[in-house]
Amino acid sequence: MATKKTLKIRSRRQKRVRGKIRGTEEKPRLSVFRTDRHIYVQAINDRDATTLATASTLCKEAVGQIKGKKKVDAAQEVGKLIAQRLLAKGVDEVVFDRGRFLYHGRVKALAEAARDKGLKF
Repeated sequence: MATKKTLKIRSRRQKRVRGKIRGTEEKPRLSVFRTDRHIYVQAINDRDATTLATASTLCKEAVGQIKGKKKVDAAQEVGKLIAQRLLAKGVDEVVFDRGRFLYHGRVKALAEAARDKGLKF
């Protein structure tokens, strides 16, 4: 469990990061959230307050591909999945929102996999 100091630091970081970025329909915000077991990502249009696409380690398409893999490899699969879904909708450019998480490990793996599949950010 995180200490009060850690939670305070994470909260401050999240406010700082989210205060600087906004998503539109042409260039949505790619928001990442992770827990100890899973990673979730969604493309958000902040102007209309709508979600354009989602992907996570719990998606039916991803579950079969990530079974038995490490967390970083699972995050890569989720990054590929969200890129496929956005490209199918005609969105090829996004604003990356790491939220309160450092750009390292699973968050970085997800971002790089999405870039490799064709998303630009």
